[in-house]
Amino acid sequence: MLHVEHLQKSFGDRIAVQDLSLQIENELFIFLGPNGAGKTTSIKLMTGLLQPDQGSVRIDGIDLAKNPLAAKHRFGLVQEEPVLYEKLTPREFVRFMARLYQVPDTDAMRRTEQLFELFEIADRADELIEEFSHGMKQKVALSGALVHEPQVLFLDEPTVGLDPKAARNLKDLLRGLVDRGTTVFMSTHILEVAERMCDRVGIIHQGQLIAIGSMTELREKTSAAQASLEDIFLKLTGSSDDQDVHRYLGGQ
Repeated sequence: MLHVEHLQKSFGDRIAVQDLSLQIENELFIFLGPNGAGKTTSIKLMTGLLQPDQGSVRIDGIDLAKNPLAAKHRFGLVQEEPVLYEKLTPREFVRFMARLYQVPDTDAMRRTEQLFELFEIADRADELIEEFSHGMKQKVALSGALVHEPQVLFLDEPTVGLDPKAARNLKDLLRGLVDRGTTVFMSTHILEVAERMCDRVGIIHQGQLIAIGSMTELREKTSAAQASLEDIFLKLTGSSDDQDVHRYLGGQ
């Protein structure tokens, strides 16, 4: 469903994404990496928000560069900072998104009400978005991305700003979408959430994909049979430095 081949992007002398290749279909794929590792840049390349220096992206077999409208019709995207028209209400915004994706009005109305109930924003559906908190805006953005029932869903840090119940609802929703055939590509910093949700994990570090697989496969690769995803992540990225922590806490 999502095929990425030899994707590369540089900004000046800095290589942000280097030779990234992925094949993801009908699964919940979690993309991890330290700050600045290339997660958000990769998502922008996969969704046409940035043009790659080389490589290709295919969504449901459609080349994103050659047929961008058809490819974009097949996915939904929620960025870390929601992109919304804040002078609209949630109902108006989601209706606008549905029409962009040519969802029939009756289906759009039904799905909108279902999503608003799921994210508990039905009672504020006719207020202006500009009055909402970050978490509420995230719920509106999620509703807008899901209203056309995309084949592929890209989520960049979707749980940021969500309350625990909304985050749990999102987790259950994503699991249900995957069970129905949707491919979910999600970046997150919350490793406990990632470990509970993922079918497979990809770890990117300094622009390069350094590991990919299920939890079982990652444990085998790191020779750590009982390791948590956090342990594996820190080991692979070299982010764990207990000596520095103890030195700081102990005042040298």
